[in-house]
Amino acid sequence: MDVKDTAPDSWELEEDAEAPAVAAELPTAFAALNVNAKPFVPNVNAPVFVPSFLQASAGDTTALYGASDAVASMEVTETAAPVENGSTEADMTTEEETWEQKEEPGGDGGGGGQEDHGDACEEGSAQKEDEEMMEEEDEDMLKPKVVQSPPDAPKKEHVNVVFIGHVDAGKSTIGGQIMYLTGMVDKRTLEKYEREAKEKNRETWYLSWALDTNQEERDKGKTVEVGRAYFETEKKHFTILDAPGHKSFVPNMIGGASQADLAVLVISARKGEFETGFEKGGQTREHAMLAKTAGVKHLIVLVNKMDDPTVNWSLERYEECKEKLVPFLKKVGFNPKKDIHFMPCSGLTGANLKDPVPECPWYIGLPFISHLDSLPNFTRSSDGPVRLPIVDKYKDMGTVILGKLESGSISKAQQLVMMPNRHTVEVLSLLSDDVETDDASPGENLKLRLKGIEEEEILPGFILCSPDNLCHSGRTFDAQIVIIEHKSIICPGYNAVLHIHTCIEEVQITALICLVDKKTGEKSNMRPRFVKQDQVCIARLRAAGVICLETFKDFPQMGRFTLRDEGKTIAIGKVLKLVPEKD
Repeated sequence: MDVKDTAPDSWELEEDAEAPAVAAELPTAFAALNVNAKPFVPNVNAPVFVPSFLQASAGDTTALYGASDAVASMEVTETAAPVENGSTEADMTTEEETWEQKEEPGGDGGGGGQEDHGDACEEGSAQKEDEEMMEEEDEDMLKPKVVQSPPDAPKKEHVNVVFIGHVDAGKSTIGGQIMYLTGMVDKRTLEKYEREAKEKNRETWYLSWALDTNQEERDKGKTVEVGRAYFETEKKHFTILDAPGHKSFVPNMIGGASQADLAVLVISARKGEFETGFEKGGQTREHAMLAKTAGVKHLIVLVNKMDDPTVNWSLERYEECKEKLVPFLKKVGFNPKKDIHFMPCSGLTGANLKDPVPECPWYIGLPFISHLDSLPNFTRSSDGPVRLPIVDKYKDMGTVILGKLESGSISKAQQLVMMPNRHTVEVLSLLSDDVETDDASPGENLKLRLKGIEEEEILPGFILCSPDNLCHSGRTFDAQIVIIEHKSIICPGYNAVLHIHTCIEEVQITALICLVDKKTGEKSNMRPRFVKQDQVCIARLRAAGVICLETFKDFPQMGRFTLRDEGKTIAIGKVLKLVPEKD
């Protein structure tokens, strides 16, 4: 066995053994190299990352390596002998360089001996980078910027805005851009997202990552669940609900729209994209209709991607999109003069979201955020009975539920009843948009920690009510239905999926009672044997399980519904009366 291959008793001996070969030429370089190598060892294993110190030391190593390379071209593997804690000096430089690159993306890491370092050490440095990344992410996750208003300030009105529209119209990007412009996401976080997106060759997606937080959504660039975020203007507090545009996730979008007061329909002005979104199978039509059914009264249409080379802020293209949309939105039930507001914008550059655009002299209205702020207040009854449809629930030191308070007000330690199970629960704590409060008024998005009920006993679609005024629950009800899209006829015995407030349940049409004339509202005397597309009828429906609902006349938010089947929205309707169960 060669003497060189065995581990020496001490590194001094190894140095002496090597000395005859090289020492004559490089005594100074060796001395310098080894003396300066030692202080770096603790830094590699140090858990705390101190940028200024490392920057300085990184500079030293680069200079040092530059010097030793200048003295002579030598094999680094042999001379980088000193190993402590399993990493050679060459590796330390690479680690220093990775930090430098991390701080200054695009900066060239200096230093020799980068080719020869071992795989194990590469993994080590990558792991350390990952840990640092995780730490940074934790920091970012831990501090959602909460704007604390002074205690004596009047409470701002809460408005829930849902972003709807065809897949890839730019909903999440606009949401992320608004959060950046209003200071809810800091520049550093966005730069991190931009860097990560660049690594995946998806540099234009980074803004949407502020709302698309899970890995699947980021990899595919498609929103799946309804993203939530919030921002404040001078007069109002807004909650952004970022709905998915893909047709497979329409049920999630309906859940998001059912919590909204205001919808923003995002359409892409890019050639071809607007047309696909608006054709029969596109989601622009379906989303607008579902938003109307979910009770959204005011619609803002954002014509996005106006900065695209194919559009270039062209007034003709903007008017073309507008002309195609208005008749359809009118048909859905929006009044073009009062309920709809069109505006051009660019989500990626942030043009016309906060500040007006010089390239777009023909648009004279307010930018998007200012327009939101100038909207009239919504009328809500805080003295009505408590109604809070549950959107989601999870365990976190007790049972936590999420939902939007539709009417009434809730305060800490209040006793409420969970319908339809009739569980009595107590409110332990109240969070309105992640800020703890003692009481909440209608329209706020709440997180409630409850006592007296297990998380398994709650399902989305359950309703929190005041004990003295419970909401109605049952399985059978009569409703007026408008058939929107269905190829064949619908007869009694037809099954579909019912979406009512946040509840999703299978229903069967058990009987068709009468047809309603669309123009006059007259009811037919004969019972129809079937109904087909574009007809309005009154039918009796029976749900598979007990659901909470109210008549449309008493409580509109819990009396309107949609019927879906085979991934399409078939009908929209309103509950006319509840039919008591026969014993």
